[in-house]
Amino acid sequence: MWWSRLLALVLKELLTVLRDPKGRTILIGPPIVQLVVFSYAATLEVRNVDVMLLNRDAGHWGEELVARIDGSPRFRHITVTDNLQEARAAIDRQRVTAAITIGPDFSRNIEAGKPADVQILLDGRRSNAAQIVTGYVTQIVRTLASETPAGARKAATAIETVPRYWFNPNLIYQWFMVPNLIANIALLIGLIVTALSIARERELGTFDQLMVSPLRTHEIVIGKLTPPMLIGLFHMTVYVIAAVFVFAVPLRGSLVLLYASSLFYLASIAGVGLFISALSMTQQQAILGAFLFLVPATLLSGFATPIENMPSWLQPITAINPLRYFLVVVKGIFLKDIPASEVLRQTIPLLVIAVVTLSAASWLFRRRLE
Repeated sequence: MWWSRLLALVLKELLTVLRDPKGRTILIGPPIVQLVVFSYAATLEVRNVDVMLLNRDAGHWGEELVARIDGSPRFRHITVTDNLQEARAAIDRQRVTAAITIGPDFSRNIEAGKPADVQILLDGRRSNAAQIVTGYVTQIVRTLASETPAGARKAATAIETVPRYWFNPNLIYQWFMVPNLIANIALLIGLIVTALSIARERELGTFDQLMVSPLRTHEIVIGKLTPPMLIGLFHMTVYVIAAVFVFAVPLRGSLVLLYASSLFYLASIAGVGLFISALSMTQQQAILGAFLFLVPATLLSGFATPIENMPSWLQPITAINPLRYFLVVVKGIFLKDIPASEVLRQTIPLLVIAVVTLSAASWLFRRRLE
């Protein structure tokens, strides 16, 4: 009758989470907030940039460059000045991201076919935005240069470069962010719900009842493991539906492969959460332990920055991070239609992490029972 005991424990865990107002808040609040914030607000794109213009050229091409910068949708507010010190002060006080200076000989050098320079002063404290703004201004200047008499003659013999973006041809940011959220929200919810399970038993005084119950150690572990996995699968399903029907992210791969890999991913997360819960005496300690794992796991997963760009001594540490492997799976199934062999290659490390973490949690829990 082991299955009836296990079913009773699973139902008890689900009811404990769903009946608790704080538990319901954790299950509903963070997923909605993350979906809205990360899909719309937390963007790596640089838009609505404030810049300052200092035009020392009285010719036609200087006015044309000013007009094109002013008409760019990337720039929100253009401030015109005739004082270089004012431009520097605006950057110092972070009123603008860049100050663009057009020299007094800009139009004359263009008409004469000579090099004409444009100086861009940038706020290095916002390094990512500064580099992207440089690309915006450079593109505008190059387009203008190609339309000048000298530029038109050079363009006739120049090699034209036509970029093509695979997997995301329109560079829509939600196509990158929303699939990542499917893995991240499963990590957040699964880790917190699992970490609170045993700690809640101790805090409520029901841990002794669990020890004298007829349940065996592996049954307790499975009973504590199953509810977070079910909750994680539910949230993943909601996010998949939102990705396809709300954000119009293409689903090019197999949902069967996605859910099959997610079972091992959720099991590895639950193993980490159970280990944290077995170490914690209170729910507060469990939450702190969960976030102690959550933040490094997110940063070392390749979510925001590629793993290849990290220091060589740090890259091997990412091998024990389950989020790293599942991000490859979920983005690959959504945008690339990766084959089953690649899904299997990313799932095997998840299986290893799940076995190790669940075994460690079982050993620690057995020691606490003894």
